Amino acid sequence: MTIVTDPHPIGADQALDADPAIALRRRENRLVLILQILFAVVSLGLWEWGSGRWFSGFWVSSPSEIVTTLWTMTADGRMVSAVSATVGVALAGFASGTVLGMGLGILLGLNPVVARVLDPYLVGLYSLPRVALVPLFVLWLGIGFEMKVAFTALLVFFPIFMNTLSGIRSVDADLIDVIKVMGASRWNAVAKVFVPSALSWVFAGLRISAPFALIGAVVAEMFSSNRGLGYLISLSASQFDTAGLFATLVVTTMLGLLLDASVVLIGRRLLHWQ
Repeated sequence: MTIVTDPHPIGADQALDADPAIALRRRENRLVLILQILFAVVSLGLWEWGSGRWFSGFWVSSPSEIVTTLWTMTADGRMVSAVSATVGVALAGFASGTVLGMGLGILLGLNPVVARVLDPYLVGLYSLPRVALVPLFVLWLGIGFEMKVAFTALLVFFPIFMNTLSGIRSVDADLIDVIKVMGASRWNAVAKVFVPSALSWVFAGLRISAPFALIGAVVAEMFSSNRGLGYLISLSASQFDTAGLFATLVVTTMLGLLLDASVVLIGRRLLHWQ
């Protein structure tokens, strides 16, 4: 008996390409990318052309001047030093706020009575404009690294806490009853059910909080620092250096996008089982 085999077997990639839905999604993704690039090119072109013609370049500068200024600030080390300082504060504050938010969210999620007692106080604190608290943080912690990290952590804390609490509360009660019948301890229930079930909520909160970490670091530096992106923004504004201001904002935006992309990538790797 002779077994005839296909000399050109269909691989996984070919099978995916043959799926009409996947092929359509890929074409749609390429179209979206092309339109995004086209939108950026047209917008920057109009801005460059209109600067000095349709509106004063003093107020909005121009893309070419911004790129030149950014290159100068990077070459002389100002931008590199500022980015290093801001990223350090943002990451430290992000980590601190994440740990506190997850910890308190799990604690209150497992203790509904305590959550009801603390709920009005947490909502009241969340309702405060956090920028107004910067002077208090300066009085309590000074103008050093600790103050900026504490303020950043405060901004990060609430989205993480709210999402973690919602994730813990969303766990199916029947599932908890089943694992208790099977002899699972409270710690096993937390480690095997509550935390994995809340992870998708936690990463949604992390993605929301990622820009807040950068915002907190920049705002704190604007109030009380002689280095960092926030300091460069304040300095450029005080000197009416529009190109320098826009250059710093461009770098800040790029850092925000990078931080968001990092959170999304980590979330996909840790939640692939879902």
